[in-house]
Amino acid sequence: MRRIRQVQPMIGQAWTGRHVVLLHCTTNNQFIHLYKSYHAPIEPPRDNCAETLSQLLSIGYRIHAITAISSNQIQYFLVLE
Repeated sequence: MRRIRQVQPMIGQAWTGRHVVLLHCTTNNQFIHLYKSYHAPIEPPRDNCAETLSQLLSIGYRIHAITAISSNQIQYFLVLE
């Protein structure tokens, strides 16, 4: 008789996948809010949205999408692999 080994999920294992950041800004280059996955590496956001975006790009994030979420707000969807 052949035994089938069942694989159990490993709890507590470090997550090594993609990191995601959502950066919300005004159309006047003002920072609104930053949402991130739990372990995503970031620098403290700046009031100037272009500076915050520059910091994220220098860490290695890539812009995945840019979306207008209202007439005066933009969302940047960034991914770090």
